[in-house]
Amino acid sequence: MRISTLTRGKRALTSALAVAFWLAAWWVLSAIVGHEVLLVSPIRAVSALIRLMSTTDFYRAVLNSFGKILLGFALAAALGVALASLSFAFAPARVLFAPLMHAAKATPVASIVVLTLIYVSARNLSVFISFLMVLPVIYVNVLNGLQSADRKLLEMAKVFRLSKFRRARAIYAPAAYPYFLSACELSLGISWKAGIAAEVIGQPDQSVGLALYRAKLFLRTPELFAWTLAVILLSIAFEKSALVLLRKARGGG
Repeated sequence: MRISTLTRGKRALTSALAVAFWLAAWWVLSAIVGHEVLLVSPIRAVSALIRLMSTTDFYRAVLNSFGKILLGFALAAALGVALASLSFAFAPARVLFAPLMHAAKATPVASIVVLTLIYVSARNLSVFISFLMVLPVIYVNVLNGLQSADRKLLEMAKVFRLSKFRRARAIYAPAAYPYFLSACELSLGISWKAGIAAEVIGQPDQSVGLALYRAKLFLRTPELFAWTLAVILLSIAFEKSALVLLRKARGGG
């Protein structure tokens, strides 16, 4: 226990030093550039963020964007698990879904956003984009997890004539869960970044993406960096919180 605590402390210190290094590099570079319109200092960006956090518009934009991106992620996770289970059970389904998943992974976000705007309103764009970015990641990982189920355990279940439901719960679910968790860890950040990128293009009202676009349009560089910093911090918090909840849910089950 003591060794584990010391290791975690060492890792935290190393991470803090790495962050401090890059903040110092940012500050030095901003001093060299010497023009706030081009590059602001970390102190200026943080002060702009604090100023934004004192307004109600900041929290409205954050909650609006966060809620829609979270919805897109949740829908993709649920459908990804369902489609992976269907593909595992029926080979024709796996063949049928493969081209769609490859297309979703390969198509650039900007192209998808522009095409989607033809059919989906800008208000709901981030929901669909985050959904589309996450779906193939969840699908592929869960399918691989199901395929990795222990053959010896399956043979034992067959000998003892366990029902399909009990096999799914006792063998397939534990095999797929680490893959699902890994997929979530990978796609949480992707969903947040893709959703914000969609908002920058679609410019829905009361959104982080619209705030970023306006800050860039009017050359409010401190505000632009402040919103970018907010996006980074929110992405980290979103990812860490979701993973903690997923791990606790598995432990409780």
